[in-house]
Amino acid sequence: MASGKPVVGGSDVHMMFHRLSQEALKITAEINGRYHTPEELHTLLEQLWGRDVPPSVGLFPPFHTDCGKNTIIAERVFINMGCKFQDQGGITIDEGALIGHNVVLATINHDLDPSRRQSMSYAPIHIGKNVWVGANATVLAGVTIGDGAVVAAGAVVVKDVEPNTIVGGVPAKVIKRIVVPADNAAG
Repeated sequence: MASGKPVVGGSDVHMMFHRLSQEALKITAEINGRYHTPEELHTLLEQLWGRDVPPSVGLFPPFHTDCGKNTIIAERVFINMGCKFQDQGGITIDEGALIGHNVVLATINHDLDPSRRQSMSYAPIHIGKNVWVGANATVLAGVTIGDGAVVAAGAVVVKDVEPNTIVGGVPAKVIKRIVVPADNAAG
């Protein structure tokens, strides 16, 4: 996944992804299947993501992912209900970011050639500090969202977003720049 090389459908690597997805499905079924205290949910997220998760991370289920092992979350991140993280290519969310309802983070692309459509390529998504991704937004593979940026609800982000910028639409375009006082800069 981290190599950036395509993964051929049916290959050993593809089958390893399939095994990881089965583990993720099991853990997310537990997360989504009943109420958990914040402490129980934190433990389940550490199992899902395979790493320490800061205690200040918040998540409201339901939550879905098809891998889980390539998500890195920093302090004070909040992920709202209904989010879907396709993280084989890697998802990094920096401190203070807010992820709205039903956000999709998709790090996978399929080959455009129909005869090789089962093959996949991966590219990471990086969401900077104090970013707000609005409800129903989609962020595609290879995108970096700069510190302090806002992605408007329903946007489809196909290219990098500069820091302290508001983007919206399909595909997302700059709506305006955010003026941040020097003593309150996000970053």
